[in-house]
Amino acid sequence: MLDRLTGLEVFAKVAAAGSLSSAARAMGLSQTMVTKHIAALEARLGVKLFHRTTRRLSLTESGRFYLEASERILAEMEAADATVAADRVEPRGLLRLNVPLAFGTRQIAPLLSEFAQRHPRVGVEGWDLAVRIGNLSSSSLIARRIAPCRLVVCAAPSYLDARGYPLTVSSLKDHNCLGYTLSQQRADRWAFGARAEVSVGISGNLRANNGDALRAAAIAGQGLVYQPTFIVADDLRAGTLVELRLDQPTVELGGIYAVYLPDRDPPAKVRAFIDFIANRFLPEPPWDRGLAAPHGSDVVAG
Repeated sequence: MLDRLTGLEVFAKVAAAGSLSSAARAMGLSQTMVTKHIAALEARLGVKLFHRTTRRLSLTESGRFYLEASERILAEMEAADATVAADRVEPRGLLRLNVPLAFGTRQIAPLLSEFAQRHPRVGVEGWDLAVRIGNLSSSSLIARRIAPCRLVVCAAPSYLDARGYPLTVSSLKDHNCLGYTLSQQRADRWAFGARAEVSVGISGNLRANNGDALRAAAIAGQGLVYQPTFIVADDLRAGTLVELRLDQPTVELGGIYAVYLPDRDPPAKVRAFIDFIANRFLPEPPWDRGLAAPHGSDVVAG
């Protein structure tokens, strides 16, 4: 079966050129193929589109009407192609974004105004693109690492003055440890070591599924928290929380990733936003600047 859209293109070209052979040369087709397209159109419509003479073709009344409609359809198709192609080149349209609450509020939201100024034809909602934290499970989605995500154990000076400073991970059992229930770690166990190979049981009088709620409790002196630096970095710099350097290094949660659908060529708005935040967060994210180096980072394996 001949392609109907190609048939419209052939018909419009024959009408403009006035001959089958001229249209065939212009389109890079054989005259036989051009003839087949015109014959197929006329057979499907049940009308003659051209008056045929030995020297030239001219449109019938039906042909003139059909040409107007064909040119309109072809122009709309060309405009649609141009719009879609532009989405691959120029960032534009609505970027639907899905981000974890604490990370989105603290680290992504402050950047959206600058991104909007750079790309005024892009609006942000949710989701063409998601941000996920931790070791990702395998899926059909495409992931790009945009930042590291390290954890620290910290507490308020008032808590440490009252309860003492733990020096080892085993001593955490003697402290009020505030558990995070949505972490890849269990709320009643904290993992340490370069490969999370050291696991210690903890207990405390508060568990929450929101890192900011645990941060607020820790600042108030309620207990220890084991939280990503993107949540507690400002408090560590201000001294309202103090990082504890234990005998085992804290773990890194795999990283922070931009995740999107497996499109071989994602729209420009998606690529632009990923590049924008990756350039801000790598190699060192802004929330980690000025903090002490991770425990054990100066150890070189020999």
